[in-house]
Parts: sequence; structure tokens; C-alpha cells
Amino acid sequence: MSPGFRNALPVMLFLLAGFAAPLIAVTWFSFMPPRTFAFTGTPTLENYETIFQSTSYISFLWSLALAALTVVLLALIAYPVAYGLVRVFGKWSMLATLLFTIPLFVSENIRLYGWVLFLIKNGVMLGTLKTYFGIQAESILFTLPAIVLGMVYVYLPFMLFPMTLGISMVPQDTRDAATDLGASRWQVFREVELPLSLPGIMIGCLLTFVLAVGAIAEAKVLGGQQIIPITHDIEIAFTYSQNWPLGAALSVLLMLVVGALVVLVLRRFDLDVLLGRR
Repeated sequence: MSPGFRNALPVMLFLLAGFAAPLIAVTWFSFMPPRTFAFTGTPTLENYETIFQSTSYISFLWSLALAALTVVLLALIAYPVAYGLVRVFGKWSMLATLLFTIPLFVSENIRLYGWVLFLIKNGVMLGTLKTYFGIQAESILFTLPAIVLGMVYVYLPFMLFPMTLGISMVPQDTRDAATDLGASRWQVFREVELPLSLPGIMIGCLLTFVLAVGAIAEAKVLGGQQIIPITHDIEIAFTYSQNWPLGAALSVLLMLVVGALVVLVLRRFDLDVLLGRR
């Protein structure tokens, strides 16, 4: 056994115990008979048959659509903010970006209920408009826009941090060289800054998408369960229905769908070029 392998062995065992083992357990449990709580039953496909015969695909589509919409909106919002942070703060941009992570130290549910108080009828926003400006407006609480607003708010730091890192890695000398060669400001951005910052953009988009697919609190708190994401079906299967194998099967399908989409996106890009290896 080489010294390198021996030194890496504790980390490998930790990853196997903390990452691979739960995935294997959930996958195996998805083949157990419905409403059982043991790993020793006869494997069956009944749970997957139940899923494909039900309307769970609607929850899958809602989760994927909301996650994709969140990624698009955050990309449009976070890139200008990240670009401004890098241009204004320079080498201190990452420290400034850390300020956006401060809300992460507060429970997500508490922050979302803060939005409830802000959006509810006669709440902070609508009450102020009515009292001081005489404007009567309908609340968007418990609607699709409220869910999207909550997801954009919650996952902004996860998009902003990688984007700021990617933009900050673009050498200033490269920008200056393009300008000296006669490139316009738009050409510098399109031909130099955007391609070189693409790794940060991709990492931010993929990270946000994977996290947003698993969102559940936003639909519950701000959406009033008007929309049921797939994670809600998984929670119901593991709790109220006490059908753990069905919940495990839903979890496995969600992992497969998200994994396939991520691999499909990554295959469309040359990672060696994106990561600057060639």
C-alpha cells in the first residue's frame, strides 16, 4: 500500500460512510415491499409501479420548472451584482460577497415567515401602501410569484458567491490587452470577461439548480401548498403515510433525474477549456 493511498484512506472511508452508504441504503430500500421498515424483504418494483401509475410526474415537473426559473432569474440578478462587486471592491470583493451570506445564519423558515409578514394583506408592504398612499393592492402571498420570490431570495448567496469568484479570476491584464488592441467595451465583455468567468457561472447555476429542486419550505410557507413539489411528496411518504419504500423510490427517481440533467448540461461544454486546463 503506497503512502499516498494510506494517507487518503481515512478520507475515503469517511466519504463512503457519509455519502455513498446512505445513497446505497435509500436505493436498496426503494425495492422493499410497501409500508415495511426492514431491509430484509423480497425486492420488488411495486413502489416504482405505484409512482408511474400516479400523478407524481406533476410534482416532478413543478420542482424542475421552479428550479430552472430560479436559476434563470438569479443568473440575471447575480451576475451584474457580482460584476459590480469585483469592479468596485477589487481583491476585497469576496469579503464583500460574504456579507450576502449573513442571512444564512438565520433559519430559513424564520426568514420566509418574515416575507409572510411583509406580503400578507394589511402587512408591512400592503398596509404601508394603504395607510400612507391610499393604494389598495392584492397580496401575492400563497401564489406562484411568492414561491419564486422566496426561492430567489433564499438561493441568491449560492449563485452570487461562485459568480463573484469566477469574475474575480479574470486577469485585468487580459482586459487591458483587449482594449489596447481596439476592442470596444462590449467586445471586451463578450469576448474576454464572459468566457473567462463562465466556470463560476456554471458552478453557480448547477449548485443553485440542485438545491432549488429540493426546495420545500418556500412552497409550504409562501405558497400555501398551492403548488406541491416532489420533495413534499417524499416528506409525506416518509412521515404521514409511513411508506418509507415509496419515499425512497421517489428520492431515487429525483436523484436520477437531477443527475441526468446535470450530466447532460456538462456534456455540452468542454470542461478542460472552462477550467483553463487548455
